Amino acid sequence: MNKLTKIGLSALCGSLATVSAANAGEMTVTGGVDMSWMLSKSGDGDTGEGTTGNPIGMGSNLTFKGDGELDNGWTFAITVAMLNSDAYSNTNMTVTMGGLGELDFNQGNSANGIDAFDDKMPTAWEEPWGMGLNTGIQLVSGVGTASNVQYKTPTIGGVTLTAAMAPAVGSADVADKASGASYDSTGKAYDGTININPTFGTEALTGLNVFVGASYTEHYDQTQGLNDRYEGVGGITLDIGPVSLGYAQSGIATGKTVTKTDTDWYKNAMYGVAFNINDDLSVSYGNHESTDGKVSPGNSESVTAEVTSFQIAYTMGGASIRYADSDVDNGSYQTGAAYDKEARLISLSLAF
Repeated sequence: MNKLTKIGLSALCGSLATVSAANAGEMTVTGGVDMSWMLSKSGDGDTGEGTTGNPIGMGSNLTFKGDGELDNGWTFAITVAMLNSDAYSNTNMTVTMGGLGELDFNQGNSANGIDAFDDKMPTAWEEPWGMGLNTGIQLVSGVGTASNVQYKTPTIGGVTLTAAMAPAVGSADVADKASGASYDSTGKAYDGTININPTFGTEALTGLNVFVGASYTEHYDQTQGLNDRYEGVGGITLDIGPVSLGYAQSGIATGKTVTKTDTDWYKNAMYGVAFNINDDLSVSYGNHESTDGKVSPGNSESVTAEVTSFQIAYTMGGASIRYADSDVDNGSYQTGAAYDKEARLISLSLAF
C-alpha cells in the first residue's frame, strides 16, 4: 500500500507519552481518532440513493513503539497496535543487523511478503476497495495472514530482496510459549519479493520503483480437494514532481478442485494517479478490476468486479479532512443491481 506521506494520512503520529530507562531503550505511545460520515450510499438492496442506518462512524487507535541497541551495534524495534475498544491488532519486531540486513518477526500487520504489495497504487487517502463498500475483491496475501518471519537484504544498487516464511497459514495469532493449530488443511507458506529503484545515478529516475512478488502455500489435506495455492504480483510506480502514477497486476491460483462453482483463480489489474496540489492538498483517482474463474466454467461464467474511487485529502497540522466518491460494479463477483454500489464519504482524522 502506497500512501502520500506528505499529507500525513496516518492516524498514528505524534507522541502521547514517552517512557525511558537507562540502557533499556525507549518506549513511546502514539494515537489518533478517525471520524466518518457516509453522505450517501446505494446498493446492497437499497431502493435508491441514501444512507442506510446511522451514517456516523468512529475509529480509535493506539500504537506502542519501543527500540533499543545491542552491544554489537545492531538495533531492534517493536510495535504493538491496538484498535477500537482497545482490541489488540498486530505486533512486529524488527532487528536491524547493520550491513547484514533486517529480520522481522510479524504477527498481523500485513507488512511482510507479498501482502505488502497487494495494492501499492498512489492514493490521497485509501485504496479504492477500502472505502466501506464491501467490494469482496480478493487480493494477494501470502504469509501475511499468519505469524511469520521475514529477512530483508540491504539495498544494493537500488535492489531490495525479501524472503518470508509462515510455518502454518490459517492458524490464529500465537502467544508466547504456545503453538497454533496442530492440524488443518493448510501448511507452510513461502514468499519472495523484489523491489527495484533503478536510478542509474540519474535524477530523473529517483521516483521510479518496480516490484515483483510470489507466494506458495502448501495444502496437505486432499480430502477437501485442495491443491497447493500460488499467488503473484508485479507492478510499477513513478513519481514525477507533484504527480504519482502506478500500475500493477496480480493473480491467485486457489487450488480448489471439487465444487463446480468454486473459484479456481483470480486475476487483478489496478492503476492509480495522485496529484499533490500543494503541501497540504492532494487529489487522486484509482481503479481496481478483479476477475474470478470457476472450476467448471460451463456451469458458472467468470465475473469481473470493478471499483473506482476519486479522493481528496487536506491536512492542517495534526488534522486531516478526506473525501471519497467510490463505486463498485459486480461486488463480490455477483451480478445484479444489489451488487452495484456507490458511496460518498467524508472523514476527519485527528492525530496526537
